Amino acid sequence: MSLEQLIEQCKKRDNKAQEQLYRLFASKLFSVCLKYSDNQANAEDTLQDAFITIFKKIDQFKNKGSFEGWLKRIVVNTALQKYRNQKVFEIFNEEQLEDPYIDLDDESISLDYLLKIIQQLPHRYRLVFNLYVLDGYSHKEIADLLNISQGTSKSNLARARYILKEKIEHQNETQVQSIEGSR
Repeated sequence: MSLEQLIEQCKKRDNKAQEQLYRLFASKLFSVCLKYSDNQANAEDTLQDAFITIFKKIDQFKNKGSFEGWLKRIVVNTALQKYRNQKVFEIFNEEQLEDPYIDLDDESISLDYLLKIIQQLPHRYRLVFNLYVLDGYSHKEIADLLNISQGTSKSNLARARYILKEKIEHQNETQVQSIEGSR
């Protein structure tokens, strides 16, 4: 069955088609959920909520554009929904922070460690960081999505980068000390 046929069957509320669609996209969409969640259980909840929304709104997909992109948009919006009305964002003066540029040497840090420390960021910072850096949203789009100002988006991004930079520098120092201690 082609993707178009599968979508049409889902629009008819066919449970077997919905299960097949879930199996087809769940793992890709789960990785999106993990970016916006602080742990695996929350990511699983987000994925479940997103699929409920997907199946409710599948009639709105008009076969224009990427279906996978449409799915990802629903997943991101589902993840952000719980934060929209909470006052979880802080404003920092970017000038008070050191240069948040992070220089990632291929050998200095593993991808697993980087993903781990991104996931450890406070929600407000992780959301803005993921939207801006990983998903390519502009500060205006982030402000609209999260119901915050562009300045808050920029300052939370700067703060996220600052925290990540500190953790990476600490990790690099620990590795150097470990190497020197083994000599």
